[in-house]
Amino acid sequence: MLSPRLVMLRSAASMMSRSLCAAASHGRAADMADVRNRLREIVGASTNWSDHQQAMAERTALSSMLAKSQSDLPAKRMQDSFLEVHLPLGSEPQLREKYLTYHNTVRFGRILEDLDSLAVLISYSHTYNPALRRSPLSIVTALVDKIDMRQHVIYPDCDIKFTGHVTWVGKTSIEAKMHMSQFRDGSYAPVLDATFVMVARDPENKRAAFVNPLKPDGAAEEKLLQEGETNRHRRVELSTASLLKVAPTDAERKIVHDLFLNTLDTNTVSFRSRILPPNSVWMEDAKLKGLEICHPQQRNIFNRIFGGFLMRKAYELGWANACSYGGCRPTLVAVDDILFQKPVEIGSLLMLSSQVCFTQGKFIQVRVHSEVFDPLTRQHSTTNIFHYTFASDRDVPNIVPKTYGESMLYLDGKRHFNQTVES
Repeated sequence: MLSPRLVMLRSAASMMSRSLCAAASHGRAADMADVRNRLREIVGASTNWSDHQQAMAERTALSSMLAKSQSDLPAKRMQDSFLEVHLPLGSEPQLREKYLTYHNTVRFGRILEDLDSLAVLISYSHTYNPALRRSPLSIVTALVDKIDMRQHVIYPDCDIKFTGHVTWVGKTSIEAKMHMSQFRDGSYAPVLDATFVMVARDPENKRAAFVNPLKPDGAAEEKLLQEGETNRHRRVELSTASLLKVAPTDAERKIVHDLFLNTLDTNTVSFRSRILPPNSVWMEDAKLKGLEICHPQQRNIFNRIFGGFLMRKAYELGWANACSYGGCRPTLVAVDDILFQKPVEIGSLLMLSSQVCFTQGKFIQVRVHSEVFDPLTRQHSTTNIFHYTFASDRDVPNIVPKTYGESMLYLDGKRHFNQTVES
């Protein structure tokens, strides 16, 4: 949670934003349109596609403004990056249409887009230099570390408030924590907590660039900074223990073998003869795929496909798969470990594949893999991996792997599910 001092001083960060300040001067709270307008101002982007390309070409001249080392940059406080942004769903019916589902709830994919935009602006607020008209940094999302749902119903006719600030920095990376709450029954109630990891690159987005160090002020901020460092160590440990790099643990190998024994045909007792246990589904039958043609409309301020758009599409596909698997509309429990491995270029063919990889009781763990396909070279390149935990209103069938590769997906899904349950 944000310290009371940060809340009291939230206007400090907003001073760096002309458009956010303009919103306040007109007697209204800053909204997501202000956030995106400010981001375009910071990097000199255009809303016009042809002008945008020219603006990005001109950014190469900003390389000379980059710091040679982190020690050349002034330390910033957490309050320097604090932002508060409103989503007036209750008072603006036209805006509500964009977020509304058929079942009269809020489209969570749209919330993911807003969180991504806000995390970028928070990071730019941390690195703001009043002496520069445009920032030489290209700040992009590297990882969605965690999104924990504190309330599973988001009302489409009640205002939403986002708050957030930087909580940890490395030499070229930034951790931003955000909180979303909704106004209902006379007060704002918490809805979710999100942690994003951003990386700073040069103006051409080709190499890493230094960011301002972070100076905590008081015990509460020291604790947040330490939590950020703990998160970094945890991410390193998880990467080291990845099943793509090392063998499963002894306990996990026993789980895989027990799953195999459960599917043996007792009449033939053959390695080749497999029978699906009762109330179970083969993993190969729990997939759902989609394809997106990446148009200029979905671009970000750096002329690549907007990360929030990718998250929205992946979430909606994962939700549809969980809905089909469980036989009812599932609720989101957590978003975990969304890794952005490679930017998606405009004009790409984006292929999305969702897989139910683990189940337990009412819970469904879904993994969504996205890749870019080049029809000329016939090459496939992985761009993102998404992990979602959903809950059904009833117990769901057990998912059963058949191959060794599927067994690794099962164990990976179990690891992500356990992290969600334990957090």
